[in-house]
Order: sequence, then C-alpha cells, then structure tokens
Amino acid sequence: MHNFFRRFALLLAPVVLAACSTVAPSPITASPMAAPSSGVVSAADPRAAEAGAAILRQGGTSTDAAIAVMLALTVVEPQSSGIGGGGFYLRGTSTGEVVTLDGRETAPAAATPAWFLDESGSPRPFGQAVVTGLSIGVPGNIALAAEAHDKYGTLNWANLFAPAIALARDGWEITPRFRDFLQSSPNRAGLTAEGRTLFYDAEGEPLAAGTVVRNPALADTLEALAEAGPGAFYHGPMAEQMVGVIAEATPGTDRMTAQDFATYSATWRDSPCGSYREYRICGMGPPSSGATTVYAVLKQLERFDLAALGPQSPISWHLFAESQRLAYADRELYLADSDFLAVPMTGLMDEAYLAQRGALISATTRMASAEAGTPPGAALTLAEGSEPTENGTSHFVTVDQWGTAVSYTSTIEGGFGSGHMYGGFYLNNELTDFSFVPERDGVPVANRVEGGKRPRSSMAPTLVYAPDGSLVLAVGAAGGGTIPVQVAKALIGVIDWGLPVEEAIGLPGLYSPGDAITVEEDSPLLAMRAELEALGHTIQARRLPFKANAAQLVGGRWTGAADPRSEGVAVQP
Repeated sequence: MHNFFRRFALLLAPVVLAACSTVAPSPITASPMAAPSSGVVSAADPRAAEAGAAILRQGGTSTDAAIAVMLALTVVEPQSSGIGGGGFYLRGTSTGEVVTLDGRETAPAAATPAWFLDESGSPRPFGQAVVTGLSIGVPGNIALAAEAHDKYGTLNWANLFAPAIALARDGWEITPRFRDFLQSSPNRAGLTAEGRTLFYDAEGEPLAAGTVVRNPALADTLEALAEAGPGAFYHGPMAEQMVGVIAEATPGTDRMTAQDFATYSATWRDSPCGSYREYRICGMGPPSSGATTVYAVLKQLERFDLAALGPQSPISWHLFAESQRLAYADRELYLADSDFLAVPMTGLMDEAYLAQRGALISATTRMASAEAGTPPGAALTLAEGSEPTENGTSHFVTVDQWGTAVSYTSTIEGGFGSGHMYGGFYLNNELTDFSFVPERDGVPVANRVEGGKRPRSSMAPTLVYAPDGSLVLAVGAAGGGTIPVQVAKALIGVIDWGLPVEEAIGLPGLYSPGDAITVEEDSPLLAMRAELEALGHTIQARRLPFKANAAQLVGGRWTGAADPRSEGVAVQP
C-alpha cells in the first residue's frame, strides 16, 4: 500500500452510528498581507512540471507555464494528452476573477446521431469504433493555448514550445508507468507503423523502462507551430494532412473535412461557482459535467457533520457514496454541450434543489434507488445515454508570482487515443464520449452525436476561494468518470477534514456512480467493508485510475501536490 494508506489504516477505529448535524469546520484562511508567492507547477510527469517551472523562471504567467506543460506532456505522456486532443482551462486571480476556456474537441459537420450505429442500426462495438476515424474529433488544445496566450500570456509564443521541442529532439526516458501502458495497449499504441517504430522493438515488445526515445517527427511539428503560429494547425498543409489521416481511417462516406478544422474555435465559458461551507467553489461548465457533479456531491452533504465524523468513519464514506449516486444520475440525464441543448445549469447549482436532493441521503441506510431529480428549468423529455467508460487524461496546475492560478485538464481520451498518429503525436478518440445510442423509445439522449457538437466530459478543473475571499486551492484530476469524485474527495479532505491537499488527494477512494461501490484495491477502506455492507451497499474492489494534481496556498506561499499513485511531482520555479 502507499505510505499514506498505511498511515490511514492505523487510524481506523470502530464508529457508532450517530445523527449528523452541520457544524462549521475551522476555516482555511490566507492572510491578505502575505508576501507574494514565487509560484509552483504540479503535473503528472516531472519533465512536464519542469517545463512549466522553466517558463515561470523566465517571468512567464501561469498561462504561459500551463501551455508549456501541455506541450511537454504531448512528448512524455502521449498516452494521456497532448496537441492531438483538447482540454479545459480555468484561470483564477487572487482578487476573485475566474474565467474558463473550452478547448473540447468537436464532431465533424457530417456527423449525425447515427454516427456510431452500424448498417443494421445497432451500436458498433467500442473496440471496433475507437480505432477508426469515427472516434476522432477536431483537436482543440492548440486553439485553446492560442486564445489563452493572446489574453493572458506575456512571453513569446515560440518560447513556450522550447522545452517540449528539446524533449522530443534530444530524447526522454520511458518510465515504468509508461511501459505498463505500452504493454496493456499495443492495439492502440502500436496501431500504426509510426507508433510501433517509436515504442516497440523488432519483436513487437514494448521498449524497456529507461530507454531513451527520440521523436524527431514531433519535434518538427512543434517547431513548425512555434514558428508559423497556431493557425498552421487548423489551416493549410498540416490541417489537410491530418484530415487525410482521419478520413482514410473512417468507414462510410461521412467524414472529417478541412472545413471542420478551419472553423474550429476555443470558446470562453462562464464558470459555475457555488458556496460550500462558506468557501467559493468554481469549476468548468458544459460540455464538462465537472462543476455541477463536484458541486452536487459536496452540497448534498452539507447538512452532515463530516468534520466530526472524519475520514476514519465508515459513515463518512457511506455518505460520500450516496451523494455520488444522486449527482451522477443528474449528470447522465442533463449534461451535454450547452450550445446544442438547454442545460439547466442554474437549477443544477440551485442550493434549495441540492438540499432537497441531500435530504434523500440517510446516515443509517443506503437508498434503494438513486434516480435523477428535476432541477428548476429542466426539460423532461430526455433519456439516459449509453457511453463507453472514459479513460486517460492529464491534469496540471500552475501558479505564477502574482498569485494567479491555472487549473487545466488536457486529454486525448483513452490510452493513446484512437491509436492513429500524425506528425509524431496521437490523435484523440474523444467522440466515443458521446452516447452510442442516440435515443430511447423515441426520446432523445442529451449527449447524442451531432455535427459540430462537443462530447460531454468528466473533466473538473477547480478553484477554491476561502471565506475571506483568498484564492487558496487549485485542483483537478485524470481518470475518466472518476474525476469529479477525486476532486470532491480532495475538497472534503481539505475543507472538512483539515488535511493538507497532498494528503487529501492521497486519501483512499471509492467510486459509486450507480448501484455498487467500487473501492480502491489494496485500500484501507476495504477494512470498512462489513460496515458498508451492513448499511446496504454492494462492494467490489479493483484498481481505480486516480491521478490528481493540486496547489494550495499555505502561510502565504503556494505549495504543490501530486497524487502518490502517479509519477507526478510539484516543482517550485
């Protein structure tokens, strides 16, 4: 077990069921007179974290540093994110201004609700669809980076590419974790000759950990974008060649076109913010389900005294699981691209509605069923979809010398995306985040495929402001559908249980989006199995794809944290 798991296990003790009432926890505050922080970068790979720190040392902003991290991850964590995918960017200042930028991938204009149906009208098997051009959306990370840089960057655009170019050109070592990905995903990592040449030997075995990999094709791509600017990604030869790769891999006649690339844009969105125990929690709205799901999990629990129960109590984890069930039921029914659907955001964030939902949760027994509610303003003519399990992704946090934080989640969806490559990088499989079933009994699914639409996401970059108005926490996670759970767990750990964020994200976890609780394998939470089953839960244990990163203001200085389950680190500039 992880070291923190060992410490946690020692604290487990029998707990008596008790009624719970709301008691305000000790506030986390930051002195408004604190000296300026020198900043921090937290990322899932040390080399990417160092790339961001190098930009901060040059006097760059948190936005500059975040772009450098995203580009470096394209090189050293190609299985999870990069310029072949998209992301969500959340920026917050010490004075309370919060903005978000949506760089989610889009379906081609030719896409219809039948995109993933075969000739008989049945959904294609995921394993077949994912390695075709049907799964690939127009990548958004370069457009996001350009838009954010234009508004909040200070360093020259080309400077931000230098660390990633050096890694691709000079080489980087395969880590044990990356080698495991190569071993488990040869059908995608090695789908093309380019992937096999980069990462496998002549016998088809993954290269050993410690092997230095050089990716000159990716170095050339990054140099071209650094010199020509972001427009080169969406117009001209580069875009046309990517479209050709995607079209060639797409069955049927409806395919991606150069026009789909040319018309793509990253979109500024309003950040949904709400109050939890006097803390202001801000996140990412549609097409992400992150903000509403994280906030629902928290707000539905606000009437319970989680601080008194603590992380050692089975009741705390029972309550956490029950709140997940309610939040994910609403997520499935209502969340999708708000440019295509009237998402009831105000209703989903409504305190009275969430208090009503929270009243369904009992400290002494499991709910027989957790159905979607009817938030104010919700349409009643929607059906549940059928989306494959989400995977992959990378999260990173950057804070600059002015105390401005960026919480940015980047993804190509599953491990190595679609498996198809262009210019040294993998192209995403984000369109498999759409529902493969467009309707049920004639009732449309919110997250069905439509031309130009962005698929629903679980990504949940989050910022937290303390009761005194200070920006005190930036956090996010990778791991598909578990992302909102990881973020909510971290916030409960910090706000309710008074843990440093490093320990909060390292807490063992459970995931309960449906009728059963999945408990992290080798976790001390398994010692609570009998108590949780006595409350009515069905428990299963397996590995969960937890990988969170964060930064926290402590004593006037920002400190970073990375999930102990990952290879991530935090680096001070």
